[in-house]
Amino acid sequence: MTGLADVLFIFLGFAGGIAVGGGFAAFITVLDIVPRLAQLTRTYAYVSVYEWSVISGALFFTGIDLLNIGFHLPDWCISVLGALMGAFVGLLAAALTEVVNVIPILAKRLRVQEQLTFLLIAMVLGKMAGSLLQWLVF
Repeated sequence: MTGLADVLFIFLGFAGGIAVGGGFAAFITVLDIVPRLAQLTRTYAYVSVYEWSVISGALFFTGIDLLNIGFHLPDWCISVLGALMGAFVGLLAAALTEVVNVIPILAKRLRVQEQLTFLLIAMVLGKMAGSLLQWLVF
């Protein structure tokens, strides 16, 4: 029975990985993150480099996670990596917000179109405060 359970767990793990990977790829594709980044930075010639960077990063860090490999890096290096990861998450959140038009709809529903700048600043400061609390306290 143990062999059958192992095969079932392998199948479920693989199926879950395919589902999550497919969802991530669809999410990145629907949001047009790579073409939008190339458009904003005026680096259209490097679109394939951006795409391969996303693919390579996902595969590399998935392998690191699966093999349970740890790195002992100096604090400054961890700070730089944290800033880069935060920038990625921020870009992803901004792209999602842009696609779904969350901010204009929220401003209209709350009747705060005139204070839209302050709403954006409050959202950014709230995100920063939440991240700092998570990193420093919890």
